[in-house]
Order: sequence, then C-alpha cells, then structure tokens
Amino acid sequence: MKNVIKLIKSNFILILILSLFLSTRLFRISQIPSSVYWDEASIGYNAYSVLKTGKDEWGETLPLHFRAFGEFKLPTYIYSVVIFESIYGLTPYAVRLPAVIYGFLTVLGLYFLIFYISKNKKISLLSSFLFTITPWFFIFSRTGYEATAGLAFFIYALYFLLRSNEKRLNILISIVLFMLSAYSYNSFRILTPLILGPFLLIYGIKAFKKKQKGDLISLFLSLLILFVSIIPIYKLYSKDSGLSRLQTVGTNRNLVSNYFKNFSYNFLFVNGDTNPRNQIPGSSQLYYLDAVFILLGIIYILKKKDINNLYILALLILAPIPAAITRENPHALRAILVSPVLVTISAMGIYYLSELVKKRKNLILIVVLALYVLSFERYIYKFGNEYNNLSFDAWQYQYKELIEKNSDNFSKYEKVYITDKYAQPYIFFLFYQKVDPNLFINTKTLNDVSDWGFSTVKSFDKFNFIKDCGVNSNEKSLVICPK
Repeated sequence: MKNVIKLIKSNFILILILSLFLSTRLFRISQIPSSVYWDEASIGYNAYSVLKTGKDEWGETLPLHFRAFGEFKLPTYIYSVVIFESIYGLTPYAVRLPAVIYGFLTVLGLYFLIFYISKNKKISLLSSFLFTITPWFFIFSRTGYEATAGLAFFIYALYFLLRSNEKRLNILISIVLFMLSAYSYNSFRILTPLILGPFLLIYGIKAFKKKQKGDLISLFLSLLILFVSIIPIYKLYSKDSGLSRLQTVGTNRNLVSNYFKNFSYNFLFVNGDTNPRNQIPGSSQLYYLDAVFILLGIIYILKKKDINNLYILALLILAPIPAAITRENPHALRAILVSPVLVTISAMGIYYLSELVKKRKNLILIVVLALYVLSFERYIYKFGNEYNNLSFDAWQYQYKELIEKNSDNFSKYEKVYITDKYAQPYIFFLFYQKVDPNLFINTKTLNDVSDWGFSTVKSFDKFNFIKDCGVNSNEKSLVICPK
C-alpha cells in the first residue's frame, strides 16, 4: 500500500493530466458528434458482423482488410470495437470508446517517449498536457477514427526502437508495434518504412561487423516479422483496389506545395482543417500561444545540440508526408503525427522560456499554463454547445433522423425506398437497425462500382436506396426522401 501511495505521489501531475483527458473525451461521447458518420457506421457494423458470425459484412471470414465501401479498412480498430460491442452492443459508445482508450495510451506513451528523449520530467509532463488539450487531437480521440490506434502503436514503437540498444527484445517489440500501427491507419504504412528502413540498415551493418550472434538473430527475426506482415499488404495493393483512395499528386511541385500546406500559418493557427469532421468549423489546429512556443522550442533544440532532441525535428520533417502525397491538403487526420511533435516542441519552448527567467520561472509556468487552460476552456465550450449544429451535415445526421422517425413504420410495408442523397445509406440502416448480418449477405444487390472504387448497395431485404425520389408510393411501399 505504501508503494502505491508513493507511486501516486510521484506521478500525481501525470495522473491529473490523464484524468483530464478521460473526463473531456468521455463527456457526452454518444451525443457529440450528433451521429456516427459512414466510416464509423461501417466500422461498427463490420465489428458487429464479426462478433455475430465471424465474418465481415461481405461474408469474408476474419479478414485482415475489410472491404467495406471498396476502400479496404484496416483491421486493428475494427477488432478493438468487437471487444466493446460484446459489452455495450452495436452503439456509438462502443464504436468510439476504443478511440478514447487509444488516445489515453498515446498521451501516456508520449510522456514516456519524451522523458526518454529529453531526460526532463517537466518537458514530458508539459508535452502530455498540451497534447491532451490541443484542438488537433481532441475530436479524433473521442470519435471512431482508426488513426488513434495507429498513432498509439507508433508512439510506443518509437519508444522501444530508441531503447533497442538496451535490450535486444526491444527491437522485436518495436517491430511488432510498428506493424500494428501499419495495420491501423494508412498514414503509418508510409511512415513506418521511412523510419524502420534506415534503422534496420544501420543495425544490420553493425550486427554483421560485430558478428554478435544475438544481434544477428534479432535482425533475422525482425526481418521475418516484417516479411510476414507485408504479404497481405502487398496482396491488397497489387491485386485488389486498395489504392483507390490514394490519389497521388502528379508533379514534384505539387508534392512540395502540399507538404508545406500542412505547416501553413492559416492551417495551424487560424482556420484549421476545413472538414467539419476533423475540426470545429473556424477553429485552428493549435492555439495562438503555440506559435510563440514552437519557435522557442526549435531554438531550444538547436542550442542543446543533443542528438536525441534532433529526433523530434526528424519526426516533424517526416510527419506530413502521408498527407502531402494525397489530393486533399492540408489534412489534419493524415498528418496526425504532426500534432504530438509540434506540441512537444511547444512544451520545450515553454520550458526554455522558464529557464531564461530562472528567478520567475514558476510564475512564468503558472501564467502560461493558465493561458492554455483558458484557451482549452473556450474550445471545449464551443465544442459542447455549438459543434453539433455546425457539423450535422458532415456527420450524416440526416440518416439517423430519418431512421429514428420511420423505424416503427418499416414493418408495415413490403418495400421501403430511401434517398441516397447523403451517401451510403445502407450502412446506416444496418447500424441503427442492428440488421442480422446473414440477412444482409443473403439479400443484398449492388450498383456498379464507382470511379473511386467504392461499392454502393442498391438494396437488401425490403430496403431500396435510390437517387430519384420519383418512385410511385402505394399502400405496400414507403418512400423516404428529403423535402
């Protein structure tokens, strides 16, 4: 008991930060955002189908890539949802709760990673605190985004990779975590080889030079894990349509332009991501305060001339690449790794400022933290009171509303026709009506595949999804279309 009390006392501030994270993420998690959007509904229903039948919505047994709408969702988050749906059922809460857990682990993992890099507890705590309250990560860590799982595994993978010189087992743990990250979100399929490639090359050269049996075995096992993990990815991208959503940019000039858009002042500090699912409309990705402390943090890193701190800048350079090679830029979700890196640099800037004025450093820290808390308070107030009204279209709330208003009438009709105006209506019916997966598999009919490789469901059972609302309704059919 004494050891537990001692542990709590020594980590009291970290516990407060983690408590703040949980309280702000679990607050009205099922009600804000207003409804699940199509990817959340797809994740939730595929998890439900696996739970009930061992198969996804298309009848594939325990897949490593879920076909979904034709874009092939990754498995880690979906299988995580299976666990929570076994407890809470097919609900928004069960779909979103894993994001909170992964977000919690990321905040904790960031503390460990930065403490190992900086050997400075204040910087580590500041990094975790700023990451908890940053607008960039807020919505992602309380909704069913696969990226939260990818980020969590990636942070821990980096931590064990940096500690691979201490114990050979760490490199194997790191490789497994990198692969889990790559099977969580596509951005980390791009970032993982950029980091692992150079590391394994250097590690291999050293291992062969020293001819140490243990190092050679670790290298062999690492390469074996990578090879086995890459086979399903290679199959997907070479034979299936898994790259249909990865629309690469054609010229170097565009790639460079796209890359730097993710560092633009307007994106970071003024308007943020314009997709209402990624950010509160009109809100920035970071706070104005961060602009000052990021600059000070970069100065701090360069003055320290510590190779460990330079890893932070290296990550900052790599982080926007997954967003840069796609069409939509800037993109907060695909560049999600930028978020913990920038807040860490900001934390270093705060620490650097406090050290410059040593006699007043505690006062400086109190004032700065108070300003951040006030900024976060304004942000979360806007989220709680305005976000649903500002973003209901983006979250396809209309389908939730249509289904709830008409669900009692579905059994009264032989045919039900529903508008597909708001995109992929079938998945919302499967989700909100908790449709038996076998019924969907055995009765579905499909439209032609779109240019983007998406599958669209034409009908299942009595439900028909239509573009033209001019269907003649009669006593045996119900037509649900917007006015």
